[in-house]
Amino acid sequence: MRLFAAAILLAATPASAQVLNAEQADAIVKGCAAHARAKGQSHAIAVVDLGGHPVATWRMDGNAFGMMEFSLEKARAVAAWGFPTSGMEAAAKGTPGFADAPHVVTVPGGVPVFSADGRTRLGGVGASGEAPADDAACAAAGIAAAGLKSERAR
Repeated sequence: MRLFAAAILLAATPASAQVLNAEQADAIVKGCAAHARAKGQSHAIAVVDLGGHPVATWRMDGNAFGMMEFSLEKARAVAAWGFPTSGMEAAAKGTPGFADAPHVVTVPGGVPVFSADGRTRLGGVGASGEAPADDAACAAAGIAAAGLKSERAR
């Protein structure tokens, strides 16, 4: 009976409330790129869903080889772990074995994506190509431009 009730609740929940959609991902990429252009920067930007699957990517002009792959790794890391890559270095130092776990990136630039109310984690954004703090700021600006949150509501 409980399984049936859970199935009904899931079926009644709109799909858009459960996943990061292409329109939101596009808005994130465009918001990050606008932020970068305003600062005279260039980033490779990747937006992934909770499964780490790319929803949108964009390599701005001037990015070197490997930057897109690195942005994807940052995005996948935060999709997997649920917290920014900026916190993964400390987590790796404080938690034996964490540095060797799958999808751990200890360089800032990966930021989780939460729903507009901050309650539901939707995926991750990775930016690469500039200083790590600038990559992280770009990702956060893109998330905000899409009307989403980069932190869980408290």
